[in-house]
Amino acid sequence: MTEEEYLKYTIQLAADNVDRDGGPFAAIVVKDGSIIAEAGNRVTEQVEPTAHAEVQAIRSACETLNHFELKGCELYVSCEPCPMCVGAIYWARPDQVYFATGRGDASLAGFDDDLIYKEVSKDSQERSLPFRRITVQEAALPFKKWERKEDESAY
Repeated sequence: MTEEEYLKYTIQLAADNVDRDGGPFAAIVVKDGSIIAEAGNRVTEQVEPTAHAEVQAIRSACETLNHFELKGCELYVSCEPCPMCVGAIYWARPDQVYFATGRGDASLAGFDDDLIYKEVSKDSQERSLPFRRITVQEAALPFKKWERKEDESAY
């Protein structure tokens, strides 16, 4: 399949997801020319705010590959990913991401991620949702243990 055909397939998944009471979003993961994972947005069905299509597809693909990275894979999404999904995508490290519609299109349909895009670029004390750092003497303990760990899996 071509990149455009993968995107058309993803768009149809998103449209079908609306019929299953999911959000109008879908994602697929392709490796070596084969779809290894696909998912639609399941936020309302699972009553889980992180059940976005991209996150669902990444989880499924990682399980299929038995690895926490998607190197050698491509991610196709029906719409430009939200900030949460962008973070998940960077952590998953696919080779390429393709998307069909932009965040402006999502905003017109009532899915406005613009607030979050603006908030994540602010210093934690300047965000509209209070983020407060509390200094605790033992705070660095987990990092110190990680640095001493001999069999760590870097990610």
